Amino acid sequence: MRRFQEVVRALNNLKLLAAIGRSGGDLASVADLVDSFIDSPQMADCVRRFKTLPGGAALMDGRYPPLQPDIHQLAQLPAGSLGERYARLITSLGYDPEFFRPRPTSSEAQWLTQRIATTHDIHHVVCGFGTAAAGENGVLAVTAAQIGFPAYVLLTSAGQLASFRFQLERFEAISRAVSHGHTIARQASCLAAARWEEGWEKPVSQWRSELGIADSADQESYGLAAQLP
Repeated sequence: MRRFQEVVRALNNLKLLAAIGRSGGDLASVADLVDSFIDSPQMADCVRRFKTLPGGAALMDGRYPPLQPDIHQLAQLPAGSLGERYARLITSLGYDPEFFRPRPTSSEAQWLTQRIATTHDIHHVVCGFGTAAAGENGVLAVTAAQIGFPAYVLLTSAGQLASFRFQLERFEAISRAVSHGHTIARQASCLAAARWEEGWEKPVSQWRSELGIADSADQESYGLAAQLP
């Protein structure tokens, strides 16, 4: 039965990846892919890895609340602070501040899924990856490498394969960004275990120093600097 379930899941994942490719990264399709792994063996292993991290088990056992930002309030924080930069990014993308898909957080897998989904754009700011295709693959690669979050592992692998096979002109940037994300993942503390809400006012540079991000992606061709000066 488990093998049959995994075959069905794999076929569904292929359909979702195709939908994401056709739409250019539709958030609803990405969320569907993320949700498809909640009860999977891959997600169970992701939870296991997260709980072994410093502070990971405490966050999960206490069901630390998923992000619920007040974008207007964050925008009033000092320039260069995490909150101000995050608010500018969300505003520049035209996102509704309540764009996160609501999910229950009663199980460990549900909680971790929602925590990662709601803090994803903070990772863009802290790591310096832009939100175009290459930058998106780069920032996903960080969480994929650090805890094996299943949907992000699949998306980064599929992104490289699809560009190599069908859009060769994009392959170099995407592969470089993924490699950059892996470097950050090896050097830095786990971003998924950070308590961002307790340091909105801290400069992004301070967050990077504390986390061990010595080589942010801001100034790369796939970086955030051109998108968010």
